[in-house]
Amino acid sequence: MSEIARHIEGFGDYLRDQARFSPHSVKGYLTDVEGFRVYLEENGLDTGGDGDAALRSVNTRWLRGYLKTLHDTRKKSTIGRKLAALKGFFRYLLREGIIDRDPLVGFSNPKQEAPLVTFLSVDEAFRVLGCLPDEGILPARDRAIMEVLYSSGVRVSELVGLDWRDVDFSLGVLKVFGKGSKERIVPVGEVALKALRDYAAHQRERWERTARGEEPVFLNNLGGRITTRSVARIVEKYLRLAGIPVRMGPHGLRHTFATHLLNAGADLRSIQELLGHASLSTTQRYTHVNLDQLTAVYDRAHPRA
Repeated sequence: MSEIARHIEGFGDYLRDQARFSPHSVKGYLTDVEGFRVYLEENGLDTGGDGDAALRSVNTRWLRGYLKTLHDTRKKSTIGRKLAALKGFFRYLLREGIIDRDPLVGFSNPKQEAPLVTFLSVDEAFRVLGCLPDEGILPARDRAIMEVLYSSGVRVSELVGLDWRDVDFSLGVLKVFGKGSKERIVPVGEVALKALRDYAAHQRERWERTARGEEPVFLNNLGGRITTRSVARIVEKYLRLAGIPVRMGPHGLRHTFATHLLNAGADLRSIQELLGHASLSTTQRYTHVNLDQLTAVYDRAHPRA
């Protein structure tokens, strides 16, 4: 293993143990940084010798060359993600004293158009939730997952990370850990709470040692914590059963949550807090979704419309 590869391992340990990134995020960051190491190796900079010296010799020319290879084959969003991983890696190296300057200072992510927000109408959301089965532990789990996603707007990573101690049935709130391990409290509706109670009863019957203390809320059929990919498959399954021709995963229910709140009159600042967005500009992407409703109101109300 080269010195640079060892530093990448150390970066992974830092992300897991100190920054408290999710396993999925850590894996993504390390994959992106490893791609840069391979580029250095292919171009003769990481040859198994003094890796620290190699990293200190990385300059703007090397970085521009690497980014050019990405521009030839990748989308702007992918390039931005890889650049963010590299920035984190070099900040880690600087903090550890392995390098004495950050070669990525001044590099900015490629500008990209904001993706269109995919969401369900209120009727579609109720159709999906109305087709969820009730009998058995896995159907009860699926119902609880779908109800909580729509009721609270949490990210799928926050959902799978929930432990029972994070659910306060008396107050009707969830404690979730968002990006950068930022903790926030989000309200959850009574329908979703009932689905959670029903699922907890089923869970105790099948896995007696769970549904208490720090145990995971959502389990797979083997009794382990469910994965984000499994939740995505669950969402896709019930969209198909409801006959809704929309391709979206759990994040689409988060968009649906925010859009329905905005359409019902909630202010952007409150939605920002509920979603855990660090910047209001991220939340503002939902304002264009409200345009159809605003236009309809204008057409009905304005005498010269």
